[in-house]
Amino acid sequence: MRASVPSGNHMPAVLRRAFVAAALAWAVLLVAVPFIASRSHATSLGTIIVVAVYGIGSFVCHQLPERSWRLWTAQMPVCARCAGIYIGAAIAAIACSVAQPFRAARTDHGRPEGLRYDSPRVLLAVAALPSAITLVYEWTSGIAPSNGVRFAAGIPIGIVVAWLVVSAAKNQVN
Repeated sequence: MRASVPSGNHMPAVLRRAFVAAALAWAVLLVAVPFIASRSHATSLGTIIVVAVYGIGSFVCHQLPERSWRLWTAQMPVCARCAGIYIGAAIAAIACSVAQPFRAARTDHGRPEGLRYDSPRVLLAVAALPSAITLVYEWTSGIAPSNGVRFAAGIPIGIVVAWLVVSAAKNQVN
């Protein structure tokens, strides 16, 4: 029996499902791995998962202890802002994949092509504003925002990036 390969028409759906699954799995692992790491007797598989997730986390995040939450006595594999980004992405990926496609009726009335209020670049810039504000605040005041604030500032980035990825898979982003 041959394994079926998705045709060109089904590839966006396969990619969308893969992204949603990966986003959800990563968000779950970010919370589950500190639990596994805090146990005194981890299984071999548990140890491999812990090492792999903390290793991947080190590639995408600075992992500074003072900027990371501790769950079950173990530091999370990413800082609070990155946790916000990834958890926001997981929630948005699921929401975007189950929601009916929505496209606002848009009339450009002869406006030149370029940055529009709904362009991906503008959406990403707006989503990055809360994080940028926390950075500017910290650099100018010398006071680091709490991990809760950093987490909340990361959520919009995750939401917008996940929406863009899922929308691209649905061929909705120009």
